[in-house]
Amino acid sequence: MRTIYDLVDPSRVSSPALLYYPEIIRENIVKAIEIAGSPQRLWPHVKTHKLPEIVRMQQAAGIERFKCATIAEAEMLGSCGAREVMVAYPLVGPAVARFLHLMQRFPDCGWWAVGDSQIALDELDNQAGVAGLCPNVLIDANMGMNRTGVPLDELKAFYLAQSARKNLRVRGLHCYDGHLGITDPRERQAKADAAAHTALNIRNEILARGVRLDTVVMGGTPSFPCHTGREDVYFSPGTLFVYDHGYRSKFADLPFVPGAAILARVISRPALRMFTLDLGHKGIGADPPDERGVIVSLPGARPVFHSEEHWVFKLEESATEMPEVGDVLFVIPTHICSTTALYDEVLAVEDGQIAETWRITARGRKITI
Repeated sequence: MRTIYDLVDPSRVSSPALLYYPEIIRENIVKAIEIAGSPQRLWPHVKTHKLPEIVRMQQAAGIERFKCATIAEAEMLGSCGAREVMVAYPLVGPAVARFLHLMQRFPDCGWWAVGDSQIALDELDNQAGVAGLCPNVLIDANMGMNRTGVPLDELKAFYLAQSARKNLRVRGLHCYDGHLGITDPRERQAKADAAAHTALNIRNEILARGVRLDTVVMGGTPSFPCHTGREDVYFSPGTLFVYDHGYRSKFADLPFVPGAAILARVISRPALRMFTLDLGHKGIGADPPDERGVIVSLPGARPVFHSEEHWVFKLEESATEMPEVGDVLFVIPTHICSTTALYDEVLAVEDGQIAETWRITARGRKITI
C-alpha cells in the first residue's frame, strides 16, 4: 500500500537519504499561523531544518521574525533577509564577536541576543561599545526547565539592573518552557499558565517602574498553543514545521503531520522474522533513548539493536509480510532535529518525485562568519 512518503521510483536514490515533503511543511506552516492567530505573532526557531528554503516558505506566509541557536543559523537567516533574528543561546567566547560581525554584515536586520549572566552581558556590552553597535537583548527567564535562564524569583531585580546598560537595548523577556512535554493538554495548559502568570506579573511590575519592556517571547512546539490567549506575546515553536514521530506519538491534540522521512534499504535477513536496515546511528538521531523512528509501512516492526551503520528489527509472529533484501522502506524519525544535522542535504519530494536537492546551509558551525 502506497503512503504519502513513497517515491514513484526510488531506484537511483542512495540510502540512507533524508527526504523533506514541502507540501506537508507548507500545511504545517498554515496550521501554526491559524493557532497563533497571525504570522506576526510567530517567532519560530530554525534549529530543526537549518534551511533557507523553509525560511522562505515561512516568509511567503508572512512570518518575519526567526530564532536560532548558532551563528551559522543566524548567518543563514541574515542571508534570507529576515526582518528580526534572535540568537537564543548564551553568547560567550568568540561567539560575541561573531554575533557583532553579523550585525555589521546585515545592518537591515534587527538583531537580538538572549542573556542570563552578568558576566556574559558585560562582555557583549563591552565589545558592542567598541564596535559602535547596540544590539537588542532579551533576558532569559528560567520557566522551570533549569537549562538556562534567570530564576523567576530573581528575574525582576536582574532585569532592572541590566536595563541601565549603555550599549545594549534590554527590551524584554525570553520565556521558553521546553520542559512542558506533558501529554495531557489540560495539565500542560495548567503548568504553562502558572509560570507564564508569574513571568507576566514581573513584566507588569517592571513596566510600572517606567522601564522599557516591549517584547516577550514564549513557548515551544507543544506549549505555544497554551499562550495564544495572552496579549503582547510572541510564540517560538520550532519542530512543528517539519515535525516528527516523537511529537506525533506524544501530543494527540496537535494537528501537525511529519514532513520528513528517511529512505532506507533492507540489507540483510539474519534470522527468522528479522531484517536489517542500512540506517545506523550515523543516519538517524540516536538521542531518543528508546524508539528512534518508526517504519511507515511496518509499524509493528520492533527494533532489536542499533549500531553505527546497522539497525536490526524483528517482526511479530502474526506478521504476514517480510521485507526482502533490497526493499526500500521509509522511516519517520523520532527526533527530526538531530536527524537533519547528520545530513549535508535533503531531497525535496513533490508528488512522489525528487523535485529539488536542498543543501543544509547551516548544518555546520560556520558558514563565513
